[in-house]
This record gives sequence, C-alpha cells and structure tokens, in this order.
Amino acid sequence: MVFRTIRLISFMVLPLVTTGCVTADYSAKDAGFVTASLKSGEATGKQTVWVQNQEQAQAVRDRVKALMARKTIDVETAVQVALLNNKGLQAAYADLGDSAADAWQTQLSVFPTFSVGLTGIGTPGLEAYRVLEGAIAANILALATYDKNIRLADTRFRQAQLKAALKTISLAAETRRAWISAVAAWENVAYLNQAKATADSASELAKKIGEAGSMTKADQAREHFFYAELTGETAKARLEAKLAKEELIRLMGLSGSEIDFQIPNRLPSLPKALIKRDDIEAEAIHKRMDLQVSRLELQATAQSYKLEDVTRIVTDIELAGTWEKEREREDGRILSDISKTAGLEFTIPIFDSGQARLRKGELAYMRAANQLAELAVNIRSEARSAYLAYKSNYDIARHYRNNVLPLRNAIEEQSLLTYNGMITSTFELIADTREKIDSTILAVNAKRDFWLAEANLAPVVYGGGTGSASAETEVASAEEATSGGH
Repeated sequence: MVFRTIRLISFMVLPLVTTGCVTADYSAKDAGFVTASLKSGEATGKQTVWVQNQEQAQAVRDRVKALMARKTIDVETAVQVALLNNKGLQAAYADLGDSAADAWQTQLSVFPTFSVGLTGIGTPGLEAYRVLEGAIAANILALATYDKNIRLADTRFRQAQLKAALKTISLAAETRRAWISAVAAWENVAYLNQAKATADSASELAKKIGEAGSMTKADQAREHFFYAELTGETAKARLEAKLAKEELIRLMGLSGSEIDFQIPNRLPSLPKALIKRDDIEAEAIHKRMDLQVSRLELQATAQSYKLEDVTRIVTDIELAGTWEKEREREDGRILSDISKTAGLEFTIPIFDSGQARLRKGELAYMRAANQLAELAVNIRSEARSAYLAYKSNYDIARHYRNNVLPLRNAIEEQSLLTYNGMITSTFELIADTREKIDSTILAVNAKRDFWLAEANLAPVVYGGGTGSASAETEVASAEEATSGGH
C-alpha cells in the first residue's frame, strides 16, 4: 500500500520533471572548455589548458620550462607560454566552470522533496514502528518554468564559453603586442648605443683637437653636448625597453629565475607582400565572438521576458502530496491505516499582476537589441580601420626602409667626406648625424607600428581586446612618422 501511494504521487510530479530534461553534460569538471579552446585556437593557433589538478599543473610547468629553455624567445613562444602560464586566464576559465555549475544546478532544481518520518518504536522483536509518515513535495512554479529556465541557463553557459575564448584571444593579442613593443624598444637602444659610441669618439677627438688649438671652444662644446644629450636619450630608451619587457613578463606569468630570458634586439623585416583581407568587414561580422555574446544576451533577455510572462500571476506555488501509515496491535493482530492528502500550499500571495516586471523586460530587450546593433556597426568600422592601419603602416615602413634611410646614409657619407676635406664644419656634421639618428628611430617605430597593426588583424576579426581606438592610434603614429616628428 505504501509503494502504491508513492507511485500515485510520483505519477503527478515526475512527468513535469522529466519534460525539461536536456542532454548537455554540465556536470563535467571541464564542461564547455573544449568548445572554448577550439574557438580560441582558430584565432591564435595555440593550445590552451584548464589546470584543475596537480598533475595538470606539473605538466604545464614542465612544458613552460621546455619552451623557456630556448636561447631567444620569439613571439610565437611568448604567446604560447602566456596561454599556458597566465593565472588571470585560469581565473577566466573558472568563470566558465561557475556557469556550468549554475546550469547543472538548474537541471536539478525541480526534483521533488521526499521525506519519511517514523514514530512509536516498539519493543525488540516486535513490529518496529507505530506510525510511518512520508511526503513528496514539488514546486509547481519551478516545474512550470523548468524548460525555460534550462534554456536560459544554457544560453548563459554558451555566453561563458565565448567569453572564455575571448579572454584567451585577448591575452594572445596583448602578449604579441607586448613582444613587438619590447623588441622595438631594444632595437632603438641598440642603435642609440652605436650612435653614442660614435659620438663618444667624436667628443674625445674634439677635445684633443681643441687642446692643439685647431678647434674653437664653441665647436668643442657642441661635440660634448651632442654626446651628453645622446647619453641621456640612450638611458631613457633603455628604461623604456626594460619596462616593455616587464609588461611581457607579466603577461607570460613568469617570476623568479624564469624572467632571465632573452628576446631579439631587432624586429623581423617587413614581409614581401601584404595579406589580402578585402572581405575583413564581412569576416568580422561573421566571426566576432563578442557579437555572438551580444546576440546570446538578446536571446537570454527574450527568454527572461517569456519567463516573466509565464510567472506574472502566481509567483510561487508548492504542490505537496503526503501519506501516512499507522500500525498498532490489537488482540495480537496488526492493524494498518493509510491516509493520503494532496494540496496546494501558497507561500507568496497571488495578487501580483506582474505588469511592472513585464515593462522592465520590454525595456531590457530593447536595450539589448540596440546594444547589439551598435556593436555590429562598431565592428564593421573597427575591421575597416584595422585593415587600413595594416596597409598604411606597411607603406610607411617600406618608405622609410627604401627611401628615407638610404638618403640619410648618403648624406652622412658625403658629410664625412666634406668634413675630412675641411669643407663641412663640425656643427653641420653633428646636425647631419642627429638627423640620421632621428630618421632611423622613426624607421624602427614605423616597422613596429606595422607589426602591431598586423597583430591586431586576428583580434579585430575574432574579438578580444582591440578596436577602433588602437587602430586610430596606429594611424596617428603613422601620420606622425610621415611628418618627421616624434
């Protein structure tokens, strides 16, 4: 009789529970990570790992150690180390785990509560109870909205997957830009060191010539001033290079003896040809993950709105089914009696019409829709700006390489010839040397800006830490270089 009663109540409750079941496995420890890793891998070409135990942590440490054992760290190695070793990225993956846990909890939220009570313990060897009570209770609101809650939780989970991928792409792009900036800074230092050595020799020579009475005090002072000023510029450039490398170290998640690595002191040469990305605008609209997140936000808002529409009248109702079995002895016989009850328990009054909540839902939907439209417009502009910066910076860097620097070298060679022939004054020679230094630094910075623009192409297509602001900065830097200013 007891089991028949349980089956009766289960018949009322369980169909409502099972209608909303989904097949997604939110309970896995790495739920959603494979999808996030594949999406980020398409943009970065690198492997990511979600470290969740000591074995995985040790494997990552071993791989990072092997990568850092190379004599000089190139940009691809730096990016891979960052994706394996950056603890902020691991925190972002933990956010993905939180979202999976929330969806998992939503799956389990509507299972009925089952309870049993036992009273009236008898004497040993006899029947052990007098009254056996049980109850099964389920929240009707949770049952009625189960499917919608699951769909909403799944939408949030898919958003979390995309956000984890975006965080990965963003870190890869930041690391790539940091490596480029650090190498360019050290390239400037290397050139300034060479110029400083030349200026030092000229300063010493001027001192000796002055002591012989063949150079005026003013010309000697100009030589000494040039060397002193160049020494200060070199020290400043070295500081900037060290700070740029520290930024790279932070992104790679290194500390202790791990920071004693080398990077090249020269950026790669310009490529022979540009990557053709004439369809980058459409490609960005199709692939940008932040746009997909925004679409899912609009979907989640709509799902929440429909949920409000379902629950605007009754905010919380609980269905309770109870049974009780009482046993007692009378003249050596066991008498049993089972009573059953089922009813609705209202835990919150039903007088809420929900109109205010419905209005908030409409406003939230319109807000999300307009934000999605704005993002789509911005993404198209960002894609155009990024590709414009890429092409323009290439042309500017190539112009410095092919035209400006050869002319400066020719001017310096002629100045030395005329100086040795006592035609050009010391002041004119110093001026020509200074202008060559300025042109060389501008050429290095132009090459740096090109590689930074190239590094922004992947993030502008897939999302993750770039946009019109960075592209505009690069265009401004390129225009500055064209005008010959710092």
